[in-house]
Amino acid sequence: MTGRLHVHRCDLTRLLPRLEADAPLIESPNLAPRRGISAIRQEGGSLRLGDIFWGLTPPWLKVLDHAPHCARAESLEQRSMFRDAFAARRCLVPVTGMYVWKNQPRAKQPYLITQVERMPLFLAGVWCRYHTSLTDFTDSAALVTVPASAWLTPLSDRLPAIIASDDAGTWLDARTPPDMAKSLLMPAPMELLGAFPVSKKVNNPAYQSSDCAYPIGPMLRWAS
Repeated sequence: MTGRLHVHRCDLTRLLPRLEADAPLIESPNLAPRRGISAIRQEGGSLRLGDIFWGLTPPWLKVLDHAPHCARAESLEQRSMFRDAFAARRCLVPVTGMYVWKNQPRAKQPYLITQVERMPLFLAGVWCRYHTSLTDFTDSAALVTVPASAWLTPLSDRLPAIIASDDAGTWLDARTPPDMAKSLLMPAPMELLGAFPVSKKVNNPAYQSSDCAYPIGPMLRWAS
């Protein structure tokens, strides 16, 4: 399960020409849950980039530590916390990588999963609006996870669903039927992602140096 993101400066309009920014992209080499992230939502006919809190926080939630940062695709329509958001409030979270931790005999080894050509990825999310003094944000989101592609399962059994830029409008449009939206929640194509080991410094969410994402070994790729 992804619990940390890598977000570096990138030109999102190359992939989403209709995108307008209400705020600059929130960048971080080591972005942990329950922090601000950037999310893309559809408003009218426009795609808009804005700030959102990473941890779904419905109005009745009293303890911020209970805000889920991920939601399983299989249970979106069964769990009341996610059902309404999935039906009409879907978003995309642009990232340049996702950290996962591989189990090893002595200690877990962190890996950074990226697009093989280091292009941005759009992670599927759901969001809700709330009125609370718990954070400085008015909206919050959770990433939607699916089973990882088969070759990545030694690193992680689940990863956030990746939405292709061509499908962004379909995912974000509140008029898209839930069944059609759910059909987009699939494991990533085998050839899309690569992964390489990184320093254990990333284990500390307060550590915000760019060397969090520096490879300490070769990139793993799917071999057909």
